[in-house]
Order: sequence, then C-alpha cells, then structure tokens
Amino acid sequence: MNAPLNLQIIKSISGKPEFVLIPVAVYAALREQIEDEMAGLEAAADKGGEYVPFELADYVENPVALARMNAGLTQKDLAKRLGVSQAYVSKIERQTKVTPKLVSKVKRAIG
Repeated sequence: MNAPLNLQIIKSISGKPEFVLIPVAVYAALREQIEDEMAGLEAAADKGGEYVPFELADYVENPVALARMNAGLTQKDLAKRLGVSQAYVSKIERQTKVTPKLVSKVKRAIG
C-alpha cells in the first residue's frame, strides 16, 4: 500500500485554497500532464477565457518590494547590497510611499 501523500495547501487571505505544494518526485511524474493543462489554460486565455495569469505587480504595491521580488532577492540579500539591515528593508517595504530617490538607489543595488 502506498504511503499517503503529504501536501501543503496555501490559502488566500479569504481562507480559500489557492496553491498546493507537492513533492518534487510527484511533480516530475506529473510534469507533462501539468504542462499540457497549463497550455490549455493559456489557449483558453487567448480565446477570451476567464484564466488570468498571475502578475506579481497586481499584488505588491511597494516598488522596492516589487523590484526585490522580481530580482529574486530576499530582504537580507537586498539589505547587504544596500549596506543596511534587513529590518530597514522590511520597514521600507511596509511603507505606502517611497521616494523616487530610494527606488533609484534600490534599482542600482539590484543591478
């Protein structure tokens, strides 16, 4: 008998299931089927279907956080590049307004 599959479900803010994390071995076994399904969703979107691809910018308003995430950096990575603490980067990312000068400095640090 097979062992039960341990999946992690990530819920949206409203509490509805949004994503499922699966083991790499399961993903490898299902990769072709997943890619076929994704291609079908993309085709439906091209035809005016309801599928809307995930865009990080739709969910992250702070330009510093968005630039960092798009670069694939952690707050600690960005802090090191800026010569500041991770706590300071966190504080900046929680702000509703960020100066253009700071955004420019962050983009230079990201490269």
